[in-house]
Amino acid sequence: MPPNALANAPVEKIAARPFAAYDCARMTASELISAISPTLAQRILEEIHATDKELYRVTLASVAQTKKVRPVFFERQPRTERHRTMVAALARPELNMIAGNVISGWLVKNQSALLVGFLDALKIKHEKGVVETLPEKVDDADLNRAVESLLGKYPPEIVALYLRAFNDMNEANWANLKKMLNEDSRLRLGT
Repeated sequence: MPPNALANAPVEKIAARPFAAYDCARMTASELISAISPTLAQRILEEIHATDKELYRVTLASVAQTKKVRPVFFERQPRTERHRTMVAALARPELNMIAGNVISGWLVKNQSALLVGFLDALKIKHEKGVVETLPEKVDDADLNRAVESLLGKYPPEIVALYLRAFNDMNEANWANLKKMLNEDSRLRLGT
């Protein structure tokens, strides 16, 4: 499935996209949303709904705007159906910035222990998992230990989403992490 085909694809088709399609370039936030499993996408929106009402409201309003309806239209739908529509919209390139806010907001607010554990293992200074300046590269052995530690404590798809977002959505872009994400089958999205 070519990348542009995802813009209008239903969530079920998006989730079925093969892992090999992600092996080359950096992924945008919208591509990350399209790559995760429907179960994780629903979980992210449910947790944002529960813990970050402002982010949820902005996301819902942005989706409504792209669909040319008022937010109340979605608010009246059952949350599962609403979230399915929101995920499909967030997978579209025009909502890339909102998708990035959803991913980073969810990670910082709902997965802070994972973020802190990874950064601590790499001895990178941070404030509750948020980093000001990243090193240009990290040692292979340190990175392997940090990733193994995360995989021992958290679901692999959540670890994969965090590491992809970390490497692709900010200035990190470490070659050894990219290689690991492309080669380690435990770090596949959508599984």
